[in-house]
Amino acid sequence: MNQHHEAAVSEVYSPELIRSEVIRLVELHESGVLPPIVQLGHPVLRMAATPFTDQLEPELLRMLLDIMRMVMIDAPGVGLAAPQIGIPLRLAVLEDLYETDPEVAAAREREPLEYLEIINPHYVQLGDPMAAFYEGCLSFNGYQAVVERPAEIATTFTDANGIAHTRNFSGWQARIFQHETDHLDGTVYIDKALTRSLCANHEYPRWANPSIDEARTGLNF
Repeated sequence: MNQHHEAAVSEVYSPELIRSEVIRLVELHESGVLPPIVQLGHPVLRMAATPFTDQLEPELLRMLLDIMRMVMIDAPGVGLAAPQIGIPLRLAVLEDLYETDPEVAAAREREPLEYLEIINPHYVQLGDPMAAFYEGCLSFNGYQAVVERPAEIATTFTDANGIAHTRNFSGWQARIFQHETDHLDGTVYIDKALTRSLCANHEYPRWANPSIDEARTGLNF
């Protein structure tokens, strides 16, 4: 992002505006309504989110993270980044405790991921292996596509208490962490996808059974 664009983003999303938007979402939730998930075309999905530097007091941060978790579960999804509800801060929540067919889990290296809050996350690839599989996105409803990503990553992030963490992830857990962290850089999975693999959700079961070998042949990617 160039300096001119950074200045424009800073002007549009000042700390005061971010805080007021979070308060608005909290009030919306208190009225019994979950915030909507913004869809591709909304500018917040295409800008680098602002690092979290205590723009929100602890109580307000806690409420925001709790709302994000509820939105993620309601969707349902396995991760949600703050920009997906219109808040351009480097925050995301992750959780994958859904029951999965053992054959599917093995093909995707999918292990349960306990609920995790990541603030100002960063990741780097470990080793050379890559893994390719279908991904969907709550901000790009109705479609899935294959994305090739590092199979194992080293990550750093802080939690809501300001405690720094380092943790390695592999398999499906690594994919979730990368997908959500990419959102904080203004990147959506379709930017990295093998576009010939793109399919509507109702066509997805045809190609993920449980590997993507038939998809590679049938869709020519």
